[in-house]
Amino acid sequence: MRTLYALIALFTCASCLSKHEVLQNPRVHTRPGPVRTPSSVPPSSTGENKRPAATSLSGHQYIERYKDIAITEMERYGIPASIKLAQALLESGNGNSSLAREANNHFGIKCTPEWVGGKTYKDDDRRDDCFRVYAQPEDSFKDHSQFLLRKRYAALFELDKDDYKGWARGLKAAGYATNPRYADLLIDLIERYELHQYDRPESRQAKIRREAVVQEEIVENKPQEQQIAQAKAPVSIDIHEVRQGETLSAIARKYGLSTTELKDLNGLKTESLFIGQLILVPK
Repeated sequence: MRTLYALIALFTCASCLSKHEVLQNPRVHTRPGPVRTPSSVPPSSTGENKRPAATSLSGHQYIERYKDIAITEMERYGIPASIKLAQALLESGNGNSSLAREANNHFGIKCTPEWVGGKTYKDDDRRDDCFRVYAQPEDSFKDHSQFLLRKRYAALFELDKDDYKGWARGLKAAGYATNPRYADLLIDLIERYELHQYDRPESRQAKIRREAVVQEEIVENKPQEQQIAQAKAPVSIDIHEVRQGETLSAIARKYGLSTTELKDLNGLKTESLFIGQLILVPK
């Protein structure tokens, strides 16, 4: 009997040691404490749990870093923080694009005649397109607000500052981006990362005061950007984040598309990709 108790005690200690080694193993990756992850989706009416959309750790880290400046700009101008963050995530590929890394340009904003800041040149719609350069990323978030303060976007500032769907569709209708599914992309990102948690409602009087201030700042003499491309028939879409080693043709095959179809779906001019880039794919 003593032998049996000794074996049980030895087995128990060995189990504890194994668990301790796992907990102390530096190769075991843990999610950083301050990073917020999407909450679980409630069970459906059939009793089955719906699997939440996939998100990337780099995406959560990006949001954690820039959510405060997005909220500050929202309180000042009424642009939903969720919209600003979703646009930044999309345009910068979670901060991994060359423009974000080398020019602190997180929204892909190009030079305009009145721009007097730094400039960099990169092939885009045209060869050697001019893009704005900022001293720090936060300047890009602030300039994004200024960029929207023009007549073509004026109606958006009459929306509630927590109406992210209205803003997403309004930006598309106003021609902010050439991708005909731009609004769907923004809404998908907002709901995938629960970015609407950073939006804030406002009272009727606060909204009236904000609108009055913003409308005075609307600049009417800035050049018009290219109008949005002809909309295509809607399709059920998802978002794919480019991983290391992936090519456009490989991603196209994965989702049953030709490379040309995938380029057309995303408004891509070339097959060049970068890690973290977010592209549309069919569900």
